[in-house]
Amino acid sequence: MTPEQVAARKILVIKHGAFGDIVQAEGAFHDIRENHPAAEITVLTTRSFVGLFERCPWVDAVMTDPRDPRWRLDLMARLGQRLKAGHFDFVYDLQNSTRTATYFRRFFKGVPWSGTAPGCSHPHTAPDPKTIRTLDRLAGQLEEAGLTVRHSRTPDVSWMADAPEPTFARFKIVPPYIVLIPGSSASRPEKRWPHYAALASLLIDAGHRVVTEVGPDEHGLVSGMPGIIAGGPGQGMTLFELAALLKRARYVVGNDTGPSHLAAHLGVPGLALFGPKYDPHWTGIDTPGFDVIQVDDLAALSPERVAAQVESRLHDLLEG
Repeated sequence: MTPEQVAARKILVIKHGAFGDIVQAEGAFHDIRENHPAAEITVLTTRSFVGLFERCPWVDAVMTDPRDPRWRLDLMARLGQRLKAGHFDFVYDLQNSTRTATYFRRFFKGVPWSGTAPGCSHPHTAPDPKTIRTLDRLAGQLEEAGLTVRHSRTPDVSWMADAPEPTFARFKIVPPYIVLIPGSSASRPEKRWPHYAALASLLIDAGHRVVTEVGPDEHGLVSGMPGIIAGGPGQGMTLFELAALLKRARYVVGNDTGPSHLAAHLGVPGLALFGPKYDPHWTGIDTPGFDVIQVDDLAALSPERVAAQVESRLHDLLEG
């Protein structure tokens, strides 16, 4: 580490989201903590993830960033006052966005900073960091900043999981079960495979218990879905209940979405379904035990092919 890092006692880590990105950054937070065991570590995040970071064992405090429009100079000045009042002596920018580069220019003049902001003291010098596999990019940034990296490439979010029994009781779930995740960001409908109801029927006919996880605004995705529905309007799960549900699953099938990344980094065996637009290797979801099917047309991917992949993996797990 550099002298500035060794001396750092108040560290700010910036990570706004989204959920899947935060799950993938868990190992980087773990590495920052291990390299700064005596420092007070504060994370700057969005309101949606305050509760998540309050539970994170690698963080001491949480600051909320409302992400106000940057042309609102009055609101930016208010944020700057809050950040400067933190008296941070080192910043790890894990978001690496144009917004956070603006924060560096406006609020952190002279403060050591790790990230991609032009002119920062500890730059991530990869030719184009955004084209690097997410986990390797995070590890590379911290390695270039001089940290010893042991966890960034292998996040482990087991600490997120609540005890599962209350969730089991609420949704009448009895293990063993397979979890299906038919949703994704509403702004990315191209990530959604349209045949989860048919897959659920095939798996149930094969003797499996199926639980379909849905967000509070995704109930339309599960109309006519057989099996158990966990979540939906008025019955939404917390992130910690979701982690508990996934952690106890026998297998998970999902789209390229936050809950699928959560399952992968809980060490649960599973399968992610990708269309042509996004590289699954780049996302970091292709962890040991979590497979990927990528096709040119998600709508043309048959439920029979997916069910066969599930049965094959379950057989391998049973034999192993």
